[in-house]
Amino acid sequence: MIGAEVLDDPGADPALVQAELRDLRRINTLFGGTRAVVQALVPLFRTSRGARWTLLDVGTGSGDIPLALHRAAAAYGVTLTLLGLERIPVAAGAARAAGLAAVLADGGALPFADRSVDIVIASQVLHHFPAEVAARWIAGFDRVARRAVVLADLRRSLAAMAGLWLASLALGLHPATRHDGVLSLRRGYSVAEFASLIGRAGVHAAVRRRPIARLVATWTPVP
Repeated sequence: MIGAEVLDDPGADPALVQAELRDLRRINTLFGGTRAVVQALVPLFRTSRGARWTLLDVGTGSGDIPLALHRAAAAYGVTLTLLGLERIPVAAGAARAAGLAAVLADGGALPFADRSVDIVIASQVLHHFPAEVAARWIAGFDRVARRAVVLADLRRSLAAMAGLWLASLALGLHPATRHDGVLSLRRGYSVAEFASLIGRAGVHAAVRRRPIARLVATWTPVP
């Protein structure tokens, strides 16, 4: 792995974790992280009025993306029960405070039965791990999901690195967020690399580019 980020470490300083989670909520809103995941699932919501589903967000942070999905689903008459999974205790606590049923566990050993959750999402999580670990996580997502899996991560981009650095100064983000945001983009993927990673998990899914420096893959698990 390239470098080290605060959110790589389950034992990270709680104050730094809280600062990064606060900043990540803003970054997700302003720079497309939330929108990329919501747009991936809107077609499913649009054709499923009246459904009542469970949604698991692996690496949920403070739960901002699943909460946005809850609102988006409700606009189409779909009710989501939100579950979050985190390796970092401070983040799991933040997700619980936001209203998710958050589990403290490792994404490589999901404590859920096969096909026990309707939708599994993982946003900006996989780049924290070596490829062999990330592929094992993806296989686990495919195992537990019934209806859909959505993976969203970062596309490696020098322009995005520079833009994030400058935006972090303008927005007054914590210095640790500035460092880790640029490092996350360095750890990001090309379209081909992301597709290859998914393929290593035994899954075939198209990878699409989304603004800003985002990659998204969505698929329906095969029973």
